[in-house]
Amino acid sequence: MLNNNLEQQAQAIYQQMFIDNASSDWTEGTLSDIADITMGQSPSGSSYNEDSNGTIFFQGRAEFGFRFQTVRLYTSEPKRMACANDTLMSVRAPVGDLNVAHTDCCIGRGLAAIHSKNNHQSFVLYTMFSLKKQLDVFNGEGTVFGSINRNSLNEIPLLIPSSEKLDEFEELVAPMDAAIRNNYDEICRLEQLRDSLLPKLMSGELDVSDIDL
Repeated sequence: MLNNNLEQQAQAIYQQMFIDNASSDWTEGTLSDIADITMGQSPSGSSYNEDSNGTIFFQGRAEFGFRFQTVRLYTSEPKRMACANDTLMSVRAPVGDLNVAHTDCCIGRGLAAIHSKNNHQSFVLYTMFSLKKQLDVFNGEGTVFGSINRNSLNEIPLLIPSSEKLDEFEELVAPMDAAIRNNYDEICRLEQLRDSLLPKLMSGELDVSDIDL
């Protein structure tokens, strides 16, 4: 709930700064002007494993969570990589679902990694959230299953604010994104602790009868 509130606050700041108060002085450009886009490519199926052998691998959106992914697969033959904190976007139906790479990872053909060219990664993330309606056009357009290619992603039009405005946004929102990440990491640590202790408690390996509550 806390992370959801933080994200909603960040989206409200983005709306206020870049949509409600857009300036005619801003530059007309495309997504490729602010971000480098890497389209995923699936490694050989024989390289997949669940034994932590090699690089974390995400084929598509199946592992997406609220903000970060659940790790299930690894590959010993990574091809296309995303960097930690890159925006990950599903490029096959449904097009436009978003997550953030928790760590460097290999991405399959169901995903694209979107990396800020000028260290404005929070701006890139919330820009992608704001483009949801434009991306929805690619869901099922002319085919049973929607998809989007690299050229279409690169050419999405947008207004590019001044560097000063982008810096202002990052100063406000990057700490909120960092807090979301820290909260997520703490939840994961607590879940791991629970999963390691609960079997021992159930089996009697750990005796807590002397604890005074």
